[in-house]
Amino acid sequence: MTDAAHFDDLPAPQAAAGGTPAGLQPARVLTRRRALVAALNLVTLALVMAGAAKVFGAGGWTVTDIIIVACVALGAPWTVMGVWNALIGLWLLHGRKDGLAQAAPHMEAAASDAPILLSTAVVMTLRNEDPERALSRLAVIRGELDRTPWAGRFSFHVLSDTDDPAIAAAEEAAMRRLAPTLRAQYRRRAVNTGFKAGNIRDFLRREGRGSDLFLPLDSDSLMGAQTILSMVRVMQAHPRLGILQGLVVGAPSASAFARVFQFGMRAGMRSFTMGAAWWHGDCGPFWGHNALVRAAPFRTRCALPVLPGKPPLGGHILSHDQVEAALMRRAGWEVRVFPTEAESWEENPPTILDYTRRDLRWCQGNMQYLKLLGLKGLRPMSRFQVFAAVMMYFGAPAWMLMTCAAVAKILEGEAGSQVDLAFGVAMMLVMLAMSLVPKLAGWADVALTRGGVARYGGRLRFAAGALAETVFSMLLAPVVAFQVTLFLVGLFVFRRSVIWGGQQRDARALPLRVAAGGLWPQTLFGLALGAAVLWGAPGALVWSAPVLAGLVLAIPFAVLTASPALGAAMSRAGLCAIPDEYAPAPALAAAVGEAAPGTARAA
Repeated sequence: MTDAAHFDDLPAPQAAAGGTPAGLQPARVLTRRRALVAALNLVTLALVMAGAAKVFGAGGWTVTDIIIVACVALGAPWTVMGVWNALIGLWLLHGRKDGLAQAAPHMEAAASDAPILLSTAVVMTLRNEDPERALSRLAVIRGELDRTPWAGRFSFHVLSDTDDPAIAAAEEAAMRRLAPTLRAQYRRRAVNTGFKAGNIRDFLRREGRGSDLFLPLDSDSLMGAQTILSMVRVMQAHPRLGILQGLVVGAPSASAFARVFQFGMRAGMRSFTMGAAWWHGDCGPFWGHNALVRAAPFRTRCALPVLPGKPPLGGHILSHDQVEAALMRRAGWEVRVFPTEAESWEENPPTILDYTRRDLRWCQGNMQYLKLLGLKGLRPMSRFQVFAAVMMYFGAPAWMLMTCAAVAKILEGEAGSQVDLAFGVAMMLVMLAMSLVPKLAGWADVALTRGGVARYGGRLRFAAGALAETVFSMLLAPVVAFQVTLFLVGLFVFRRSVIWGGQQRDARALPLRVAAGGLWPQTLFGLALGAAVLWGAPGALVWSAPVLAGLVLAIPFAVLTASPALGAAMSRAGLCAIPDEYAPAPALAAAVGEAAPGTARAA
């Protein structure tokens, strides 16, 4: 009898004496780690706040001083937390021989060759996506698993919420064409109640009831068979592990925007994720895809509540994954991350407009968590994660308001007389350095890993990519922060929401008029700020340049980074290339072709 047959009637598991539910770690160890991380963050934040108070409290406090310091208090904690996650991860990766075991003790089972005993439903969800692109990737996963002895343990399912008739017809045609290879069940709901989470829940109540595990995939997901089998073996070895989230990296792209973005994410993700796993422990993340989930407790214990009130903040929960992780841990099963790079990919947005649309969808979903902060029975760590998921988006308006207040202070004529200018410049450099720490830790990880830099095309290419990504991030950050600020005002004041539909993933040129139509508010805001600084304190332009440049140049930046010609040139030069472009895994080569656009050639 497999566990799906008897978990429904099983009481919530109890932790082994003094341990986590899966017995992976003593609970007191995680408690000490969390206390240490909290202390490190609070002390660092206190130093930042003391520095801000020294800068803006010189000569007495004004309204603008208070606003600026309050905004620092709201925005800085998430920067500080990123610093310590990255530094702890770097220490685990290169300062300890047992770093992986300390952060992820469950990973020992990933290297075993144990027979696969559990059944897994591989589930791809679609909503108005390109069906040929999505289902071809799913067929690659099926082919990978078919070449192992354990193909019979996996079933494939396509769950569609598509409401566009033309795309629905294309889905059905693609399913017919790929039927001999894919061998998947397909169903399309007429009404997408509960969105993606509702579709998966319907599946688990019906077709998926006989499966021990399920593997949710987005339409851009791709995984290799060995990674899937390793994750199944971890779940087999630890029956009280409810969710195992795989580390997901960006696939090679022909888009210049996606290339640069995923270069930075790829280099920095390992140290950041390892550091977070060290203290998150049994309350790990769930990103909703490329993860293994134990079906029975998920079905019976992780039903999402319908929030009171009307959409966009009420009704069905849009950003379901973090809530489901919290509910799984509340029910007594652990949630862990697979923190090492493996064959697990997704595609990143090809333009800045696509990126901000996706970010605003996540922002809207996370704002619904405000109604879940008091949810009964959550573990303290899970409740903190739900809180942090909300607050990290409030960091954007905090920094934008702080920028406006700083300009107002300049116009008041107080910048020189009532601010400790020298100390203020030092504080600005400290905050800039702190924002770069996760990147620096990621680059250090690559440099310290044997053969790490070679995987990125060598020292020169890696250094050039790091420089390009730093400039890119500095230009991107104020554009996104301003967009999030506008969106939050519209969401809370005017109840405006975004549409959750299909996402664009193909590289394409961005016409100037389209870029201008989406980014003119940033440009006007940047020009207004620049004019105010120039009029009130011309010498401050150099210090405000990083923020002003991103805002003023938003439109040409969007057009340039979407340019197919620039993407092709970067690919030929190997600029911001990722390891998969030089040595693509078989699954990736089958999905995109070894000579596909965006694939770099080894020197």
